[in-house]
Amino acid sequence: MSDDQRPDEEINAVADAAIDHMEALAAENAVLKEQVLRFAADAENTKRRAEREANDARAFAIQKFARDLLTVADTLGRALAAPPETADSAMKNFLVGVEMTEKALLNAFETNGLKQVLPGKGEKFDPHKHQAMMEQPTTEVSAGGIIQTLQPGYELLGRLVRPAMVVVAAKGSTGPEDKAGGATYPGASEAGSGGTVDTRA
Repeated sequence: MSDDQRPDEEINAVADAAIDHMEALAAENAVLKEQVLRFAADAENTKRRAEREANDARAFAIQKFARDLLTVADTLGRALAAPPETADSAMKNFLVGVEMTEKALLNAFETNGLKQVLPGKGEKFDPHKHQAMMEQPTTEVSAGGIIQTLQPGYELLGRLVRPAMVVVAAKGSTGPEDKAGGATYPGASEAGSGGTVDTRA
């Protein structure tokens, strides 16, 4: 072998070694990148799980207190449902005070994640949010639609505390269809109180 060939072989050997080293580094980099992405995903999942658990703990902690306050809200609502006709300025001021108290209470509910479930007329019965107290035939609402809300329900941070108590259109009702769609009513006559309702909180 000539002296001229030796440097070429040495250069090729060094080049091959450099290529092998670069390929090894690229493979190691890919593994590390995959690990970083996996760790980032795990961290994000842990963060979401911690937030969900914190919300659950908060909801559990104030759930009983919230239920107790619903009785106060119901009483105020009934008091304002049919206010007496009066010319007495003191009575009128009293009624205004009751209205302001109810409004402040509902605002406090909203601020703390307690939201009303108040279905409108014609809305489809949802067994996860509503409790059917009775069913009636009607020409104003299609079968399975809500005719009237007897008592509003409440959700606490997205979890049902109390279902809305409703009157539902019976099978054979001929009212217009609800454009919003929704769950169909399974029938209230068998169980008396209507379809099943999820009351877990």
